[in-house]
Amino acid sequence: MTPRTDSAAAFSSSPTTTTVADAPRSELLQSVVDVARAIFGAEASSVFLLDEEADELVFQAVSGQGEEFLVGRRFPAGRGIAGWVATSGEPMVVDDLSADPSFDRSLAESTAYVPNALMAAPLISDARILGVLEVLDPSPQARSGVRELDLLAMFARQAAAALRVITPERVREAEERSVLAGHTLAGAQREDALRLLGSLERLLRGVG
Repeated sequence: MTPRTDSAAAFSSSPTTTTVADAPRSELLQSVVDVARAIFGAEASSVFLLDEEADELVFQAVSGQGEEFLVGRRFPAGRGIAGWVATSGEPMVVDDLSADPSFDRSLAESTAYVPNALMAAPLISDARILGVLEVLDPSPQARSGVRELDLLAMFARQAAAALRVITPERVREAEERSVLAGHTLAGAQREDALRLLGSLERLLRGVG
Protein backbone atom coordinates (compact mmCIF):
# COMPACT_ATOMS: atom_id res chain seq x y z
CA MET A 1 0.00 0.00 0.00
CA THR A 2 1.47 3.36 -1.01
CA PRO A 3 1.21 5.88 1.83
CA ARG A 4 -0.79 9.01 1.06
CA THR A 5 0.46 12.27 2.51
CA ASP A 6 -2.40 14.66 1.71
CA SER A 7 -4.11 15.59 4.96
CA ALA A 8 -7.51 15.87 3.33
CA ALA A 9 -7.40 12.18 2.48
CA ALA A 10 -6.00 11.11 5.83
CA PHE A 11 -9.31 10.19 7.35
CA SER A 12 -12.54 8.65 6.27
CA SER A 13 -15.60 9.06 8.38
CA SER A 14 -18.66 6.86 8.51
CA PRO A 15 -21.76 7.12 10.68
CA THR A 16 -21.42 5.21 13.92
CA THR A 17 -24.27 3.89 15.98
CA THR A 18 -23.95 2.58 19.51
CA THR A 19 -25.98 -0.51 20.30
CA VAL A 20 -26.72 -1.88 23.74
CA ALA A 21 -24.01 -4.49 23.21
CA ASP A 22 -21.49 -1.79 22.24
CA ALA A 23 -22.11 0.33 25.34
CA PRO A 24 -19.93 -1.68 27.76
CA ARG A 25 -17.05 -1.60 25.28
CA SER A 26 -17.36 2.15 24.81
CA GLU A 27 -17.42 2.67 28.57
CA LEU A 28 -14.34 0.49 29.04
CA LEU A 29 -12.34 2.17 26.28
CA GLN A 30 -13.18 5.64 27.57
CA SER A 31 -11.93 4.53 30.99
CA VAL A 32 -8.74 3.23 29.37
CA VAL A 33 -7.88 6.53 27.70
CA ASP A 34 -8.88 8.62 30.72
CA VAL A 35 -6.69 6.53 33.02
CA ALA A 36 -3.76 6.43 30.58
CA ARG A 37 -3.87 10.19 30.13
CA ALA A 38 -3.88 10.76 33.90
CA ILE A 39 -1.17 8.22 34.74
CA PHE A 40 1.29 9.46 32.12
CA GLY A 41 0.48 13.16 32.51
CA ALA A 42 -0.41 13.39 28.82
CA GLU A 43 -2.22 16.08 26.86
CA ALA A 44 -4.33 13.44 25.13
CA SER A 45 -4.82 9.70 24.83
CA SER A 46 -6.49 7.59 22.16
CA VAL A 47 -7.49 4.01 21.49
CA PHE A 48 -7.60 2.80 17.91
CA LEU A 49 -9.19 -0.55 17.11
CA LEU A 50 -8.13 -2.50 14.07
CA ASP A 51 -10.77 -3.13 11.40
CA GLU A 52 -9.09 -6.08 9.71
CA GLU A 53 -11.59 -6.33 6.87
CA ALA A 54 -11.11 -2.68 5.85
CA ASP A 55 -7.40 -2.64 6.86
CA GLU A 56 -8.03 0.53 8.85
CA LEU A 57 -7.50 1.82 12.36
CA VAL A 58 -10.55 3.45 13.93
CA PHE A 59 -10.60 6.03 16.71
CA GLN A 60 -12.79 4.33 19.34
CA ALA A 61 -12.08 6.50 22.40
CA VAL A 62 -10.29 9.81 22.97
CA SER A 63 -9.42 11.75 26.11
CA GLY A 64 -8.19 15.33 25.86
CA GLN A 65 -7.41 17.01 22.55
CA GLY A 66 -9.81 15.87 19.82
CA GLU A 67 -12.29 14.03 22.01
CA GLU A 68 -15.18 16.09 20.60
CA PHE A 69 -14.83 14.94 17.00
CA LEU A 70 -12.30 12.14 16.46
CA VAL A 71 -14.29 9.09 17.60
CA GLY A 72 -15.33 7.09 14.55
CA ARG A 73 -12.65 8.53 12.25
CA ARG A 74 -10.62 6.00 10.26
CA PHE A 75 -7.25 5.93 8.57
CA PRO A 76 -5.22 3.27 6.73
CA ALA A 77 -3.75 0.75 9.14
CA GLY A 78 -0.23 1.14 7.74
CA ARG A 79 0.07 4.87 8.38
CA GLY A 80 2.02 6.66 11.07
CA ILE A 81 3.37 5.40 14.36
CA ALA A 82 0.05 3.83 15.35
CA GLY A 83 0.18 1.86 12.11
CA TRP A 84 3.75 0.75 12.81
CA VAL A 85 2.80 -0.42 16.31
CA ALA A 86 -0.27 -2.27 14.99
CA THR A 87 1.84 -3.98 12.33
CA SER A 88 4.87 -4.83 14.47
CA GLY A 89 3.11 -5.57 17.75
CA GLU A 90 5.84 -3.62 19.56
CA PRO A 91 5.47 -0.57 21.84
CA MET A 92 7.19 2.67 20.88
CA VAL A 93 8.18 5.95 22.52
CA VAL A 94 9.31 9.01 20.57
CA ASP A 95 10.58 12.01 22.51
CA ASP A 96 10.96 14.29 19.48
CA LEU A 97 8.50 13.55 16.70
CA SER A 98 9.92 16.24 14.42
CA ALA A 99 13.06 14.11 14.06
CA ASP A 100 11.34 10.74 13.62
CA PRO A 101 10.82 9.52 10.03
CA SER A 102 7.93 7.21 10.99
CA PHE A 103 5.83 10.14 12.22
CA ASP A 104 3.14 11.03 9.69
CA ARG A 105 2.76 14.77 10.23
CA SER A 106 -0.01 15.18 7.67
CA LEU A 107 -2.03 12.54 9.49
CA ALA A 108 -1.53 14.35 12.79
CA GLU A 109 -2.53 17.65 11.22
CA SER A 110 -5.79 16.03 10.13
CA THR A 111 -6.66 15.54 13.81
CA ALA A 112 -6.15 19.27 14.52
CA TYR A 113 -3.49 18.39 17.12
CA VAL A 114 0.18 17.81 16.32
CA PRO A 115 2.05 16.37 19.32
CA ASN A 116 5.74 16.80 20.05
CA ALA A 117 6.12 13.39 21.66
CA LEU A 118 4.13 10.21 22.09
CA MET A 119 4.08 6.73 23.51
CA ALA A 120 2.17 3.87 21.90
CA ALA A 121 1.55 0.22 22.72
CA PRO A 122 -0.42 -2.53 20.97
CA LEU A 123 -3.61 -3.97 22.41
CA ILE A 124 -2.84 -7.69 22.27
CA SER A 125 -4.99 -10.56 23.50
CA ASP A 126 -4.45 -14.25 22.71
CA ALA A 127 -1.64 -13.29 20.31
CA ARG A 128 -4.06 -11.16 18.30
CA ILE A 129 -3.56 -7.42 17.82
CA LEU A 130 -6.84 -5.66 18.55
CA GLY A 131 -5.60 -2.10 18.20
CA VAL A 132 -3.28 0.54 19.64
CA LEU A 133 -3.20 2.71 22.75
CA GLU A 134 -1.47 6.07 22.38
CA VAL A 135 -0.63 8.83 24.84
CA LEU A 136 0.28 12.16 23.28
CA ASP A 137 2.73 14.61 24.84
CA PRO A 138 3.18 12.64 28.07
CA SER A 139 5.14 14.34 30.85
CA PRO A 140 8.95 14.25 30.41
CA GLN A 141 9.21 11.94 33.41
CA ALA A 142 6.70 9.49 31.91
CA ARG A 143 8.68 9.07 28.69
CA SER A 144 12.14 9.03 30.27
CA GLY A 145 12.97 5.37 29.88
CA VAL A 146 12.20 1.76 29.09
CA ARG A 147 10.46 1.26 32.44
CA GLU A 148 7.70 3.71 31.59
CA LEU A 149 7.19 2.17 28.15
CA ASP A 150 6.95 -1.25 29.81
CA LEU A 151 4.24 0.13 32.11
CA LEU A 152 2.26 1.42 29.12
CA ALA A 153 2.65 -1.93 27.36
CA MET A 154 1.43 -3.77 30.48
CA PHE A 155 -1.54 -1.41 30.77
CA ALA A 156 -2.39 -1.98 27.10
CA ARG A 157 -2.23 -5.77 27.51
CA GLN A 158 -4.58 -5.71 30.48
CA ALA A 159 -6.91 -3.31 28.70
CA ALA A 160 -6.98 -5.70 25.73
CA ALA A 161 -7.81 -8.61 28.02
CA ALA A 162 -10.66 -6.63 29.54
CA LEU A 163 -11.83 -5.62 26.07
CA ARG A 164 -12.02 -9.23 24.94
CA VAL A 165 -14.26 -9.99 27.94
CA ILE A 166 -16.89 -7.49 26.87
CA THR A 167 -16.79 -7.50 23.10
CA PRO A 168 -20.36 -7.37 21.72
CA GLU A 169 -20.07 -10.98 20.55
CA ARG A 170 -19.12 -12.24 24.00
CA VAL A 171 -21.79 -10.16 25.69
CA ARG A 172 -24.43 -11.62 23.38
CA GLU A 173 -23.15 -15.15 23.97
CA ALA A 174 -23.25 -14.62 27.74
CA GLU A 175 -26.77 -13.24 27.55
CA GLU A 176 -27.94 -16.23 25.52
CA ARG A 177 -26.39 -18.66 28.01
CA SER A 178 -28.02 -16.89 30.94
CA VAL A 179 -31.59 -16.75 29.60
CA LEU A 180 -32.63 -19.91 31.42
CA ALA A 181 -31.26 -18.49 34.67
CA GLY A 182 -33.45 -15.45 34.28
CA HIS A 183 -30.68 -12.84 34.42
CA THR A 184 -28.09 -11.21 32.20
CA LEU A 185 -24.33 -11.40 32.57
CA ALA A 186 -23.64 -8.31 30.50
CA GLY A 187 -23.58 -6.03 33.52
CA ALA A 188 -21.40 -8.45 35.48
CA GLN A 189 -18.95 -8.71 32.60
CA ARG A 190 -18.72 -4.94 32.39
CA GLU A 191 -18.05 -4.72 36.12
CA ASP A 192 -15.40 -7.45 35.92
CA ALA A 193 -13.61 -5.64 33.10
CA LEU A 194 -13.73 -2.27 34.83
CA ARG A 195 -12.55 -3.86 38.08
CA LEU A 196 -9.57 -5.34 36.21
CA LEU A 197 -8.79 -1.93 34.79
CA GLY A 198 -9.12 -0.31 38.22
CA SER A 199 -6.73 -2.82 39.78
CA LEU A 200 -4.17 -2.11 37.10
CA GLU A 201 -4.57 1.63 37.59
CA ARG A 202 -3.80 1.23 41.30
CA LEU A 203 -0.77 -0.89 40.46
CA LEU A 204 0.59 1.64 38.00
CA ARG A 205 0.05 4.55 40.35
CA GLY A 206 1.83 2.62 43.07
CA VAL A 207 4.96 2.01 41.00
CA GLY A 208 4.91 5.22 38.96
